[in-house]
Amino acid sequence: MDAGRNMRQRDPRSRAAIGFTVKSGWASAVLLIGSASPQVAESRRVELSDPAIPDSRQPYHAGFGTARSTGPELSELVASVRRFGGQSVAGLIRRYRKAGHDLCGAGVVVGSLIDPERIANAHIRIHALEGRLFRDVVEVAAGRSRLTCSIWRERDLYALAAGVLNQSERELRALVTTLGRTVSGSWRAEEKAAAVAAWLVLTDDARG
Repeated sequence: MDAGRNMRQRDPRSRAAIGFTVKSGWASAVLLIGSASPQVAESRRVELSDPAIPDSRQPYHAGFGTARSTGPELSELVASVRRFGGQSVAGLIRRYRKAGHDLCGAGVVVGSLIDPERIANAHIRIHALEGRLFRDVVEVAAGRSRLTCSIWRERDLYALAAGVLNQSERELRALVTTLGRTVSGSWRAEEKAAAVAAWLVLTDDARG
C-alpha cells in the first residue's frame, strides 16, 4: 500500500465511511467524515494485487484478449490476490480505527454487476471475472473487519446519489469536485466515485 495523503486526526466520536472504486489490481479509497457537510480525511490508492507478482494484476489474462487456462497457475494467482488484497484492505481499516475514526460502513463502486458466466464474449468475460474477484476481495476483507459493504455500479452512481442527497446530478458533481480541494494529489473520476459511495453510506447511517 502506498503512502496516504491528507491523513487527519479527528474526534474519536466522529462517524466515518470508506469508499472504494475497484479497478483491476487496485482501488481508490476515500475516507469521508460527516454526512450533511462531509470532509475528505484521506484519499489513497490501495494495491489489491501483489506488486511482486505482476501477473496477479490481471490473473485471468494469459495475454491480450486471451484467457488463462484453468489450472495451478491461475489458482495460485487468484489465491495471491485474495491474500495480498485482503491484507491491504484490512490493514487500511485497522489504521483508520487506530486513528480514532468510528467507521459505519464501506461503499464499493464497480464497473459491472453482471455474472461473468452470462457473458458470451470471451474477452469481456475475462475482464468481468477479474472485476468480480477484486470486488470480492474488498467486500470479504471489509466483512471480516466488521464493516457492512454497499455496492453500486459506476454508471448508476451519480444519478442514484443525486436522488438520495436531494441534489441535481450537476450540483452533486460540483460538490464532489469541491471536496477534492483539500486533497494533495489526484482527484480524478475514481476518487470522486469513491467519495460519493462513502457519502451515501454516511447518509444512510445518519438516517438510521
